[in-house]
Amino acid sequence: MIIVNLDVVMAQRKMGLTELAKEVDITMANLSILKNNKAKAIRFSTLESICKALNCQPGDILVYVEDDEKEKE
Repeated sequence: MIIVNLDVVMAQRKMGLTELAKEVDITMANLSILKNNKAKAIRFSTLESICKALNCQPGDILVYVEDDEKEKE
């Protein structure tokens, strides 16, 4: 399972949802879906824009977790 830690990286960078949405040129609704782990996919171009805006690597945002580990949480 892929976990999206976008909210963590945004907090570390002190950037809000509205500011990031404007900078990345993505709707607040789509960014919120991504932030809340509801997204089924993300375009590389969107991921690239988010990484550029947050000055981070894709691995800072996306984390792979074994399904068994997630069920334990």
